[in-house]
Amino acid sequence: MKKALIHDWYTQYGGAERCIESLTNVWDDFDHFTLVDNLTDEQRQIVLKGKQTKTSFIQKLPFGKKKYRSLLPLFPLAIEQFDLRKYELIISSSSSIAKGVLTKPNQLHISYVHSPIRYAWDLYFEYLEESGLNKGFKGILARYFLYKIRQWDFSTLNRPDFYIANSKYVAARIKKIYNKEALVIYPPVNTKSFILAEEKENYFITFSRMVPYKKIDLIVKAFSNSNKKLIVIGDGPDFKKIKKIKTSNVEMLGHVSNSKKIELLRKAKAFIFAAEEDFGISPVEAQASGIPVIAYGKGGALETVNGVFSNDNISNKHTGVFFKEQSVSSIQEAIEFFENNEGLFDKRIIRENVEKFSVERFENEFKETVEKLYKKWKDKQ
Repeated sequence: MKKALIHDWYTQYGGAERCIESLTNVWDDFDHFTLVDNLTDEQRQIVLKGKQTKTSFIQKLPFGKKKYRSLLPLFPLAIEQFDLRKYELIISSSSSIAKGVLTKPNQLHISYVHSPIRYAWDLYFEYLEESGLNKGFKGILARYFLYKIRQWDFSTLNRPDFYIANSKYVAARIKKIYNKEALVIYPPVNTKSFILAEEKENYFITFSRMVPYKKIDLIVKAFSNSNKKLIVIGDGPDFKKIKKIKTSNVEMLGHVSNSKKIELLRKAKAFIFAAEEDFGISPVEAQASGIPVIAYGKGGALETVNGVFSNDNISNKHTGVFFKEQSVSSIQEAIEFFENNEGLFDKRIIRENVEKFSVERFENEFKETVEKLYKKWKDKQ
């Protein structure tokens, strides 16, 4: 059986790319397609086992590899240019437009959805506001193009034969937007890489790509002018802006090696997470290190953290604390509640809570699911 794997774009080694890495562990005979490929040789070896990808015309446009997001209006055209006629099985890995590839009735298309297009649907108004596109002529253009993307995205809802979501939260959004049912397979997290520490040090930690919806600025503000130490790991567009608002008790390290991140994480008091994520790998990594998570109580965190809100009863079975609002005061309240109950958290119970998200579990579950869906589809042919 000839198989194709199509991913939105390869521009970093992030959570979605770790899913691709696992899929290529399961099946090593995919042909790979993507809008843009900017992987390093090292990343290509890890994610694609050294294979090259077939890219879209966007790759060849001036600045296409670096400024591809500004070419959003061309995405639907670009994804529909891939000729997949010779493949019997197509798996799309989609947080944007990969699910919109063109296939025939005699081809099985399974779409693993990390998220419906965030900036066109759920985060539409936030995206316009944070990008400065909520007024003026540029704002009118942005709204028009996002409207057209929504129209196109909705028109493609029947292109996948089956949907698989990376969390129950995403499955609910698929149901809301496309009125489609989705199976749920949680992404792979390399929990074995994280080690429990015998002793903790007196600091909190957060790490993330510095983009607006991650809300790192709120976390930094929550620690401003306090006697609590915060270590922030990560880089991105908002790094300089956030660095300007930090106080001396906040240490911003930028990008660090994975080994350095693991070492800092395992010795921290707690991990702070303020984003409304579709799944969120970082809270799982924190728990794999045996440290509690203080998280915004919405989205994927509700599925990965056995958390308690500050007005509820807490026990040693809990693995974190939730705050109700994405606000400085709400984060501060959750931190205070955590510190008052810090002794109840058990690092081994915290670790056990995330064993179900292991790489081995993902690879076995995905393989079994695809085989079952293939048989179900084949029986109908």
